[in-house]
Amino acid sequence: MKRALVCGAGGFIGGHLVKKLKREGYWVRGVDIKPHEFAPPPVPPNIGGPGGQADEFLLLDLRDPQNCRAALTLPAPRSPQLWGVRGAGVGESTFDEVYQLAADMGGMGFISVAECEVLRNNALINIHMAHTAAEMGVARYFFSSSVCIYRDMQPDEPPLTEDDAIPAEPDNEYGWEKLYAERVAMAYGRRYPMKVRIARFENCYGSEGTWNGGREKAPAAICRKVAEAEDGGTIEVWGDGTAIRVFTYVDDLVDGIYTLMQSDLEGPVNLGSDERVTVADLVRTVIEVSGKRIKVKYVPGPVGVHARNFSKARIKSLGWEAKVSLKEGVAQTYLWIEAQVKAARKTE
Repeated sequence: MKRALVCGAGGFIGGHLVKKLKREGYWVRGVDIKPHEFAPPPVPPNIGGPGGQADEFLLLDLRDPQNCRAALTLPAPRSPQLWGVRGAGVGESTFDEVYQLAADMGGMGFISVAECEVLRNNALINIHMAHTAAEMGVARYFFSSSVCIYRDMQPDEPPLTEDDAIPAEPDNEYGWEKLYAERVAMAYGRRYPMKVRIARFENCYGSEGTWNGGREKAPAAICRKVAEAEDGGTIEVWGDGTAIRVFTYVDDLVDGIYTLMQSDLEGPVNLGSDERVTVADLVRTVIEVSGKRIKVKYVPGPVGVHARNFSKARIKSLGWEAKVSLKEGVAQTYLWIEAQVKAARKTE
């Protein structure tokens, strides 16, 4: 049985990745600074939870190098921060695979105002995790990067390949830090016998993700606004609706992560759907699946780049391709967020 460590397992993509790895037969430890909000780890002592949870879950701040070592050490250290130990018979060695998704991040509303926190916190996590994993003999190391490492684009530009990231001109500090962290991971992969795999994520959405509070991304924010609005009401959307994006359903994304990690494909890889849409298209899709009549008022706000368009040839060479259309994914996501909105209203 392979053993995997998922850093950032308390987050949206990390939580879904844990479930994917469990379906593939792995023994999984999850690590995060917080438990998963919608799929929390089992409460001690050794009480099982819903299927797909990590076999162990550690509450650790990975900005601290000692915590990185604790996360990578088997068996788990005896600590009140350990949740849900189920005794999988692990020995004294480290993990076969490490998936580094831990990050201080959110949508444009967050990363546009939290530049210092994003740069400092994420750089510390990524430097310490790459160094410690390499030093402790991890065989395979995955780093979750972002298409935010690319420059702004115009709507009619041809797709950029992975090599077009240099010369670099990211639109925000989140992208600059991701680009640096890619270099850190690749440097350790050259120095140590650790196979490094890097995926540059496009905008990901789905259930069990942040949907309110200021850190949510555009699909979740639009779903929430429509779910909260009365039939015939009006919602506000940042920008003018013309910005072009690619939105990738979370099930497709975690399948891509796993496919890449098992492959021999070195270097950064763009990971996302080929379905390019405007923000206005996204808004119309959410309204359509809601069944409501909703008016849209576009207002000033942080939007980010004008357009995104990236080649997926490298990841497609492994046989992977996004399967879930925007309408299909939004339909599932809207139902889940609508249920969260209704539950929140009952507690008010």
